[in-house]
Amino acid sequence: MKDIAYPVTQMDFTPVLGVICVLLLIGLGIVLYWLIGKSEELRELKAAYDKIMGSFNELDEQAKLIVKTDLELNKAQEELDRRLKGLNTLQNLARNMRTSLDENEAFQRINPQLIAELGFSRMLAVSMTEDGKFIARAAIDFNPGKTDAALSKIAGNGDLVNALKNGMVFSSLSSSQKTRSVIVSLFETEHFILAPLLTQKGLTGFMFTGNRYNAPAVTEGDEELIGILTSQLAQTIENTHLFEQVYRSTQMLETKVNERTKELSLALKDVEEISKKKTEFISAVSHELRTPLTSIKGYASLLITGKIGVIPDAVKERLIKINTHSDNLVKLINDLLDIARIESGRVEMKTVPQPIQPMVNNIADLLTPQLLSKSLTLRVQIQADAPEVEFDASQVERVFINLISNAIKFTPPQGTITINVIPQWNKNILLCEVADTGVGIKKDDLMRVFDEFYRVDNEINMNVKGTGLGLALAKNIVEAHGGKIWVSSEVGAGTTFHFTLPFKHPARDTLKTV
Repeated sequence: MKDIAYPVTQMDFTPVLGVICVLLLIGLGIVLYWLIGKSEELRELKAAYDKIMGSFNELDEQAKLIVKTDLELNKAQEELDRRLKGLNTLQNLARNMRTSLDENEAFQRINPQLIAELGFSRMLAVSMTEDGKFIARAAIDFNPGKTDAALSKIAGNGDLVNALKNGMVFSSLSSSQKTRSVIVSLFETEHFILAPLLTQKGLTGFMFTGNRYNAPAVTEGDEELIGILTSQLAQTIENTHLFEQVYRSTQMLETKVNERTKELSLALKDVEEISKKKTEFISAVSHELRTPLTSIKGYASLLITGKIGVIPDAVKERLIKINTHSDNLVKLINDLLDIARIESGRVEMKTVPQPIQPMVNNIADLLTPQLLSKSLTLRVQIQADAPEVEFDASQVERVFINLISNAIKFTPPQGTITINVIPQWNKNILLCEVADTGVGIKKDDLMRVFDEFYRVDNEINMNVKGTGLGLALAKNIVEAHGGKIWVSSEVGAGTTFHFTLPFKHPARDTLKTV
């Protein structure tokens, strides 16, 4: 069999490939476009995602901050509430301590309830003796034996004691590790505050407050509260010491006053006894002198008349002097007797209600010759509404006569003497004054012018004789009437004697009350 050969026709695929290529390019472009769009969308989605995640993280941080802030605020609020509670407790304690006047009582005011309200379970209040030893005065949850040993060790720790003297406060919050370890080992307390008790005299003790293990740590607020407590306690202790000093001083002063009073009472009795004896002596001597003086005056008067016989003029002149001096001695004796009687109460003042003006006018008439002899002017000024006063006219008249006579004596010619009578209704007294324009009295003499036999040292007294009893007598008479007498003066500007007489005037008093 013969092979048959068939002719092969060659086909051209170029156009088809071109189309395919175009289609592939178009498809690839479409795919690329689609992919590019998806990529952009993915980028947008990623950006949105990132933004959301950023916001979420920010919100998460803010939430954490809010939670943290809330915790801090709660903690601060708790601390604030604790401080307010502690301050209220301390305020009540301060109010109670103000009434305490005993040091032991002040320490006993610090009780377990108070310490618990301040947030502590243990307390030890200690005082310091003058020789530097520490003594427990109040304790909560402390063993006495261990406490004494701990206090002995603290007293021996010079650095710790000196720090307390300088006002340093030790606490488990702020103390150094070394100091903290020492205090923890001594008091077996992990959380503590040890504060000094300081007064003006320095360190007088300290207070230890704290909690055992597994308790909250102390805070700055705790330190402030314990600082306030120790200040209050120290101030109370100082106040009790001051009170004790004042009390002891008062007792000593009272004792001294009582002793001095007894001494003065005895001295007064002695003075009264001496005064009584003086009065009795003056009275006795005066009575003894009156009889011979009366005889001397009588014989002198008889001789002067010449009834016994003619007497030479020289003898007569001397007899007249004897008679004059006898009169002066009689007046002196009468004044002494009057003073003695008034001082001893043997003279009864015959007081009757009467106006004072008639008596003053009568005295003015009586002394007119003496006033005219020295060319002196007498002015009498009595207020029209001057009330009647209960007084002994004869005795008060002697007061005016003595005062006016003194004014005449010490007032130079052409001078003026003024009598003022002024009612003082608010005091129920009649104020009487005798003022002159005379030489005046020195300050040193003013306090003694009413003393018996005292005479002011001046030129007039040197030339004019006197007894020095007139003002003393006037003083006794005024005081016997329930009044007072005093003097005011200035050298060269005159002198004014003042004295008062009490009065009762119901009608005027009733009018003033209404």
